[in-house]
Amino acid sequence: MTAQILFYIIVAIIIINFLKDKILDAINAKHYNDPIPETLSDVYDEAEYKKSQAYKMVNYKFGIWTSLFSFALTLSFLFFDGFEFVDNIARSYSENPIIIALIFFGIIMIASDIITTPFGYYKTFVIEEKFGFNKTTKKTFILDKLKGLLLMVILGGSIIAIIVWFYQITGNQFWLYTWGIITVFTVFMNMFYAKLIVPLFNKQTPLEDGNLRNEISSYAESVGFNLEKIFVIDGSKRSTKANAYFSGFGSEKRVTLYDTLINDLDDDEIVAVLAHEVGHYKKKHIIFNLVSSILLTGLTLFILSIFVSNPLLSNAIGVEIPSFHVGLIAFGLLYSPISELTGLIMNHFSRVFEYQADDYAKNTYKAKPLISSLKKLTKNSLSNLTPHKAYVFMHYSHPTLLERVRNLGK
Repeated sequence: MTAQILFYIIVAIIIINFLKDKILDAINAKHYNDPIPETLSDVYDEAEYKKSQAYKMVNYKFGIWTSLFSFALTLSFLFFDGFEFVDNIARSYSENPIIIALIFFGIIMIASDIITTPFGYYKTFVIEEKFGFNKTTKKTFILDKLKGLLLMVILGGSIIAIIVWFYQITGNQFWLYTWGIITVFTVFMNMFYAKLIVPLFNKQTPLEDGNLRNEISSYAESVGFNLEKIFVIDGSKRSTKANAYFSGFGSEKRVTLYDTLINDLDDDEIVAVLAHEVGHYKKKHIIFNLVSSILLTGLTLFILSIFVSNPLLSNAIGVEIPSFHVGLIAFGLLYSPISELTGLIMNHFSRVFEYQADDYAKNTYKAKPLISSLKKLTKNSLSNLTPHKAYVFMHYSHPTLLERVRNLGK
């Protein structure tokens, strides 16, 4: 196989992936105006449903333009030797492979972030603002961007430097050492993300004593779940949309409730949502997802180790001097169909796990408040009640609201 053939394979993958996504989006959009299923007739009134349809259509059209821009930019970068241009800049500053890789990825990632910032700004301050969701100030938006870039430079840069260093000293055995480091990092972040990263962006406070905390504690005790750390996060700082999540293990496990969730739901509905999250923990879903992620990372790194030394990878995307960091980019583009397949498998498991967590909440608490909470959260985020089955299969990590309500009503 020649570099030119590999180049056209990469281009074909990008084009097919783009067309597949746009066709799925179009099919899904055709169902925005479908009648509301009888089971969900109490979610929206007529005015709210029209607002929901308008919100979905605006986001659909915006998605077309953003993905077209990204598609055109990626192809232009490939056809006009953009990677060679960036690689030459990186090599003009150093001969050290680690420094070259850091400059190379730094230019691409930071430039990509800067280029896409106007789209994020429009999404936040025009679309989300128009439909009453946005609570982000321009100051918060800018600070979030700067903090995100800083984290990317520190954490992303460190990981890239370590990977390139391992490659330089161990050759194709680098994948084992890299896998070990990434595994440690993944477990560490799962344990301490809420304590170390979240405070950089949001304020977290312990849930104050009162009826809600008493009900949560009573439920947790009834199912033998030791839960002392219950936090409220100021989600309303950025959006009116609500959420709750479980994080950590052992002594670091905690439940975080968005203040918007507390404002939107009744106490028994919040406990029902919490019971669902406890179900994920009790059913070992968090462990499964963590182990699966680690194993998939190992598999990806192993396959990378087989091909990354081949100069064809670098040459295929227009870079004359073969290198690990350029090979990594080419490999990522070629590997995307496999990533899509593993993503589909993980989404399937995720949907199954959601049913199991719902069943756990139904059996250990009550189904009715969980159903009403799901309906409220759907209404308050103007979510789609009638997504197409193909779109759900390809993109949804959760069953649809209709499927969950029917399951809970059994």
